[in-house]
Amino acid sequence: MALQPYDLFDVRSLLSEEERAVQDTVARFTDERVRPIIGDAFDQARFPAELVAEIASMGLLGSSLPEEYGCAGLNAVSYGLICQELERGDSGIRSFVSVQSSLCMYPIFAYGSEEQRQRWLPEMAAGKVIGCFGLTEPHGGSDPANMKTHARRDGDDWVINGSKMWITNGNLADIAIVWAQTDDGIQGFIVEKGMAGFSAQEIKHKMSLRASVTSSLFFDNVRVPDSNRLPNVKGLKGPLGCLTQARYGITWGPIGAAIACLDEALNYSKERILFDRPVAATQSAQIKLAEMARRITLAQLLVLQLGRLKDAGQMQPQQVSLAKWNNCRMAIDIARECRDLLGAAGITTEHAAIRHGLNLESVITYEGTETVHQLVIGRELTGINAF
Repeated sequence: MALQPYDLFDVRSLLSEEERAVQDTVARFTDERVRPIIGDAFDQARFPAELVAEIASMGLLGSSLPEEYGCAGLNAVSYGLICQELERGDSGIRSFVSVQSSLCMYPIFAYGSEEQRQRWLPEMAAGKVIGCFGLTEPHGGSDPANMKTHARRDGDDWVINGSKMWITNGNLADIAIVWAQTDDGIQGFIVEKGMAGFSAQEIKHKMSLRASVTSSLFFDNVRVPDSNRLPNVKGLKGPLGCLTQARYGITWGPIGAAIACLDEALNYSKERILFDRPVAATQSAQIKLAEMARRITLAQLLVLQLGRLKDAGQMQPQQVSLAKWNNCRMAIDIARECRDLLGAAGITTEHAAIRHGLNLESVITYEGTETVHQLVIGRELTGINAF
């Protein structure tokens, strides 16, 4: 029986029937709706907002949250497969879903009041309300505790001042989950579009995630009612808990990008004739392709076990760090090797490798750089904090 070239260890056989159905549905959407338009969207630096309603109709927004809030109630492995198949199309599409689901809907569910859940989650699941996540600041990056944005209590309201940077969905968003220092520690607030003093400015001139909206957020005496404060968490554990949810999805996403690159390079190397034989007939090309398949297989096995741990309630943040570090590095290396196998053709967005490679420069950086995750594992091994 022939092996599947992008699943050499038959990982798919370890999935449940429901998990396979989820993967097939999202794979079909990516092939039919995303891949035909994403190259042009990347060229034009345009987020394909016309796909949002369809993404929502498939239950991909907040897919792991309970059905009582209009969500699909899927398990963690299914959410991972969603991320993998969406990123096979483009990291920008997966980023949109990750931010909406893990960084905006999740904190409302986990840290919000029941009134906030009922008000926002069904509309967000339906794609009628888009969210963004305001944690990173211009000076902060990997040090979120060095937060300058501040919220001051004023009667029944809070007054927020500060700014946030590198915010996915910022100019699309109807609400922002904003984390701010208060006299009682870091707290989260739901800031609504149109509130006086709140503005978003799209970041231009990007060479990565061009089919995604990235923004700066500004807060100039923004008055937010206490009913918009997330009441059930204080301190950095709030935003860091959200990031663990999102990073989990990111561990799966780059596998999709790597598979897309390998698929393209494999087919191209069979068709490209040099010195009277296909490129794929050379030892150097076969070694490169085999190395890519090896690394993809290891990444698939890693995330499946991570997903099973998450579904069992046993996943640890350090395990997510190891998987993000491994799988982002795997994918960006494969994208670069595939670009090389494509030769000069590989520098155009008519092929996927250069686009995926450029996107992965962001994916390997955001939500914890490679170095940060290496240091997380180093601390776990040694018991010594080297940050």
